[in-house]
Amino acid sequence: MRPGAGPVIRRLLRRCLLGLLTLAGVSVLAFLLLFAVPRDPAAAMCPKNCDAARLERIRAEWGLTDPVPVQYWSFATRLVSGADGCPAPCLGRSYASGEPVTAMLARALPVTVSLVLPAAVLWVTSGVLLGTVAAARPGSAADRLVGVLSLTGLALPLYLVGAVLLLVLVYGTGTLGPPGWTPPSESPARWAAGLLLPWVTLGAMLAPGYTRLARAQVGDALSADFVRTAAAKGLPGRAVVGRHALRAAAGPLATLAALDVGAALGGTVITEVTFGLHGLGRTVIEAVRADDLPVVLGAVLLGAVFVIGANTIVDGLQAAIDPRMRR
Repeated sequence: MRPGAGPVIRRLLRRCLLGLLTLAGVSVLAFLLLFAVPRDPAAAMCPKNCDAARLERIRAEWGLTDPVPVQYWSFATRLVSGADGCPAPCLGRSYASGEPVTAMLARALPVTVSLVLPAAVLWVTSGVLLGTVAAARPGSAADRLVGVLSLTGLALPLYLVGAVLLLVLVYGTGTLGPPGWTPPSESPARWAAGLLLPWVTLGAMLAPGYTRLARAQVGDALSADFVRTAAAKGLPGRAVVGRHALRAAAGPLATLAALDVGAALGGTVITEVTFGLHGLGRTVIEAVRADDLPVVLGAVLLGAVFVIGANTIVDGLQAAIDPRMRR
């Protein structure tokens, strides 16, 4: 084991344990909130003009008459060990279709992952690049232009930008084809072409936050003594910014990126609805409209897994890079 690796591993293990406890708490809270709604889940599974006797049979069949702690214990048991026809992690079955929730989320997940990860590369790289350029030239025309662009991007709603781009680039000029989902295994070119506009829209909406953060963090780092010393030794300006200032600002930027990516993987509702993509966000919206509580609960837990996992990974990377984080 390399020197200094022990504290990093111990910190990562503590974070993993804390993440599991947090996930358990999220599951309890989400279960209680969802099953405290006044709508009767049995009514969502029963067609119109359903009589009282049939409603009672549905409640008994799905265990809806059991006390809430018993229902949660049954849910947690299925999640760990599975159930008949539903292997672990079993999130139950959809009230609307009877399909396993795990299968529904697994079908929607590739769409959301394909939407979020390339867009994340776009919004992080463009945002950090613009913020770094502005920080390296404070008070210049470039700094003012970047500030105006970032404020404009933060002020514009995502659905408006997406709708305008659709009208202009797809239905107006025909520059791009209509957005859609094609599995990359079938045709990588069609996959990229169908998601290009959503990538640009999502990237343009989230990049301004990174621009402003990078501008502040890199600007602070450039005024630090160790960076001034590097510049005084004759190191070129690009090397001072890239090797020292940007590296010092990497921690907050990486944390923000991890949280944003984790949250976006839980479902980008507006983007998916705007561009007609059937990912996790749209699946949740349809489940909410249908009072399909198991699907909503499963999506909430999956989103929590992404956020907690991303935060844990970034925390471990920061501990490996920054010795101060190992204590």
